[in-house]
Amino acid sequence: MTATLMINEVFHSIQGESTWSGLPCVFVRLMGCHLRCGYCDTEYAFHKGKRRTIDGLVAEVESHATPLVEVTGGEPLLQPDVHELMRRLCDAGKTVLLETSGACDISPCDPRVIRIMDLKTPGSGEAGRNLWSNLDHLTPRDEVKIVVCDRTDYEWAKDVITKHRLHERVRAVLLAAVAPVAPGLEIAGSPGLALRDLAEWVLADHLPVRMQTQLHKLIWDPLTRGV
Repeated sequence: MTATLMINEVFHSIQGESTWSGLPCVFVRLMGCHLRCGYCDTEYAFHKGKRRTIDGLVAEVESHATPLVEVTGGEPLLQPDVHELMRRLCDAGKTVLLETSGACDISPCDPRVIRIMDLKTPGSGEAGRNLWSNLDHLTPRDEVKIVVCDRTDYEWAKDVITKHRLHERVRAVLLAAVAPVAPGLEIAGSPGLALRDLAEWVLADHLPVRMQTQLHKLIWDPLTRGV
C-alpha cells in the first residue's frame, strides 16, 4: 500500500529561519497541529490539506533541484508516515530540516534529519506541552528555537538554556521575538516584542544564543503564503 500524508502546501522559497536562513529551500508543510500557540502564523494549516503520496512528494521536491528541504507544519510528527518521507528525501541526497514543536517525540527521526525543535514558552500558552525527554535526543546537528513574547518569557528561556546547557547540546539555540503578523495587528494580546529589547537582554546576560528574525517576512508581505 502506497504511503500518504495530508499536505497543506509544497513551495520553493528562501529559508527564513534557523542557521540555514538565506538559502533556497523546498518546504513541505503538513496539515494538522495539536497546539494552539497564541502567536501562531500558520493557522491555515490546521485543517486545510490534500492527501498526497510520498512518491509524488519526493518527485515534486526533486523537480526544484534544490538540495535543502524543510518538513514543517502544523506539527509534522503527528503523521507517522512523515518518517518515511524524511528517510526518502535523505536517501535522495537532500539536506532535510524538520521544524517541530517540543511536544512530540523526536527520537524516531532518521539520524540524518536535522531537527529544529521549538520549545514553547509560557507566553505561547503551551509551555505545559513540552516533552522534556526530547532534550536527551538532541545532537550537535540539531537546533533549538525559543520564541519570546516578553521579559517573563526571556527569563524562562534563560533559565532553560542554562539549566539544560542547551548551547552545548546543539548546533545553535535560536531566540526569536514575537512580532505582529502585520503593522498594527496584535498577537496574543500583545503588539509584539521589540528586537532591540531582546538584543539588549541577550547582550547584558552574555546569553549563548543566536537571535533570528523571519527573513521571508522581510522579503515578502508578512501575510503572504507559500514563501
